[in-house]
Amino acid sequence: MKRTWLYTLLIIAIVFNACSVSKDIALPAPALPVQYRGSSSADTQNIATIPWKNFFANNDLLRLIDSALANNSDMQIALKNIEAAQLLARQSRLGYLPEARLQATGSITRPSDNSLNGLSLGQFLGRSYVEDYSLNLALSWEADVWGKIRNQQSKALAGYLKTEEARKAIQSNLVATVASSYYQLLMLDAQVAIAKKNVLLNDSIIRIINLQYNAGQVTALALQQATAQRLAASELIPQLERQVTLEENYLSVLSGVAPASIPRSGTIYDAVYGSLLTTGVPSALLANRPDVKARELDLTIANANTGIAKAALYPSFGITAAGGVNSFLASNWFNVPASLFASAIGGITQPLFQQGKLKTQYQVSAIEREKTIIAFRQSVLNAAGEVSNALVKVEKTKEQQKIAQEKVLILQQGIGNAKMLFANGMANYLEVITAQGNVLQGELSLAQLQKEQSDAVIELYRSLGGGWK
Repeated sequence: MKRTWLYTLLIIAIVFNACSVSKDIALPAPALPVQYRGSSSADTQNIATIPWKNFFANNDLLRLIDSALANNSDMQIALKNIEAAQLLARQSRLGYLPEARLQATGSITRPSDNSLNGLSLGQFLGRSYVEDYSLNLALSWEADVWGKIRNQQSKALAGYLKTEEARKAIQSNLVATVASSYYQLLMLDAQVAIAKKNVLLNDSIIRIINLQYNAGQVTALALQQATAQRLAASELIPQLERQVTLEENYLSVLSGVAPASIPRSGTIYDAVYGSLLTTGVPSALLANRPDVKARELDLTIANANTGIAKAALYPSFGITAAGGVNSFLASNWFNVPASLFASAIGGITQPLFQQGKLKTQYQVSAIEREKTIIAFRQSVLNAAGEVSNALVKVEKTKEQQKIAQEKVLILQQGIGNAKMLFANGMANYLEVITAQGNVLQGELSLAQLQKEQSDAVIELYRSLGGGWK
């Protein structure tokens, strides 16, 4: 009869083993356009697939990025998170196996002499206490009738994959941040050179004004204003050099090393990437963007949590077994086979009333799953928006830069003409000073625009999902 009862329970477990009490919600199709806004064509080529070592053309920048990826604290923490998640995923694979425990116990009980047990001990054993010694191996196993263990494994695997996507996202952002900071240094270098050149230009103008002042052709006011103009340009130099040092310190710490000078080559006017900036199709964001992929894995985790919560509402089938040696005398503890014992219990447990906790937990998990879907859709839209923003920045900054270059060229020609006219008495010193100030501001602005153009290219690469390969 006992065997028949156990077989019946096993049959029930097998029948319901493939049952799923909670159906998974499929990943919704995001509403993505055929091509990005601002993109000239729906080219399938995508710069996001280019490894960062092949995307950036500056060798000093490549070495800096390599150092940052190896030493940055956020990257190291991300790698440790991956290790921990990998251990949890491996452990979840053992969910179908029974649990085993080796137990050794010893106890002494002395009942009251006036109790029934006390009187019985004195009569049959001739002593007032009883000993009990046991050594056994206990096994317990729960059948995965409703897919709870399967969902736990799915959740652990998705958690591991999500930590890997988090590592990719950190790397992608780190590559973009280091590159942007490096080009910030190149821009500051260019602006320092512009300020120093402008100081030399002021020196030549001051010499001309000083000669005319000594000849009585201009007043002291002209010499004072020209000198103040030179000091204004000179003041920029320590200000820019301070920014250079601060940027180098920031980049050093970002790379995981002590603050130091950053080796660099090239100029801010060199292209970040020498080939065509192709964006591919928006649907590629689902595969290239680590943050979007992580949101997709969140849905897998949410599905698993809903399945686990739903399974808790249904009966659980478990079997426990134990076997070993047991004796009430230490001398007979290992008297085999007399001290051997074994037991096996199989049962079904159905939750009836737990103050609505299980049902509420399931309902909350279902709501969390719906929230995950909304977050996934929003992450896709955000990614597409970032790409479109980067595209318009690249295009419009290029147009603005072309106009600024023409303006600087005209201003540079103007300062030459102003100096010549002033030397010949055909222009006053105010025209020369104004022209000189315009050249300084125009060249500084042109360097700033070039930096914005570099940032736009870097942001386009990152927003498309580049940098983690």
